[in-house]
Amino acid sequence: MTSSPTPTPSTELSTRVVSAIVMIAAALLAAYWGGWPFALFWLAAGLAVMLEWTTMTGARPLRPVQAVLGLGLAGLTLLLLTEASFGLFVAAALVFPAVATLITQGMAHKVWVASSFPYAAIIVLVPPIMREHPHLGILGLLWMFAVVWATDIAAYFTGRALGGPKLCPPISPKKTWSGFLGGVIAAALSGVLVAWIGETYGLGLPLGLPGMAVLSIVASIASQIGDLGESALKRHCDVKDSSHLIPGHGGVMDRLDGFWAVCLIVALILLPFHFTT
Repeated sequence: MTSSPTPTPSTELSTRVVSAIVMIAAALLAAYWGGWPFALFWLAAGLAVMLEWTTMTGARPLRPVQAVLGLGLAGLTLLLLTEASFGLFVAAALVFPAVATLITQGMAHKVWVASSFPYAAIIVLVPPIMREHPHLGILGLLWMFAVVWATDIAAYFTGRALGGPKLCPPISPKKTWSGFLGGVIAAALSGVLVAWIGETYGLGLPLGLPGMAVLSIVASIASQIGDLGESALKRHCDVKDSSHLIPGHGGVMDRLDGFWAVCLIVALILLPFHFTT
């Protein structure tokens, strides 16, 4: 019996690039459509995140727990699309994770299951809310994409090219300070570029170009902290990737960890206004 050949670095990079192009194209197309297609796109992403989280952390009984949490996430999307009241959102956000936690075996596993729902819910809710925002809309969404993608790409290639001191060896031994700084600089430039293009076409983000540069830097730092946080979770669970769904990248959590952190920042600003106005 012969073993399959080990992929070369160039092959791995090619696979990674092709997968990234496909994912970026899918995200941009869904963003262009908006509405139901866009909300369902992010529901699928949130469901994948929840499935990976609960599988990695060993929730038992796995399928019943995932079914309850999945119904809860789908319910949040339905409530969002039908513009339901804030009270219904609160009820769904409490009842479904409570039921899933109740049927989970083991106190430690209950904590992981309870935390999986809000983590996935941020991915499910924030991008559609941003897309439909009357003043931010698709420009705000493109800013989020640009900052996260620029951070990921620049950090990866700057770190490989320059090397140097490690950023956080106990959690992620390959990440470097040079990659971190490269990601921050690229994010600031990309965020300002999106804001400038928006102004050129009569669309404005609220803070002006200097303010967007600062916010882009904050978002880039948050994105890289989110990446480290997910790496810490994988180390805790003793897995290399959250799943093997995306060739060259691992799982959906592996691709959305930084975006999740930026969504969290946006959520702290947007969600209170969305549900109270």
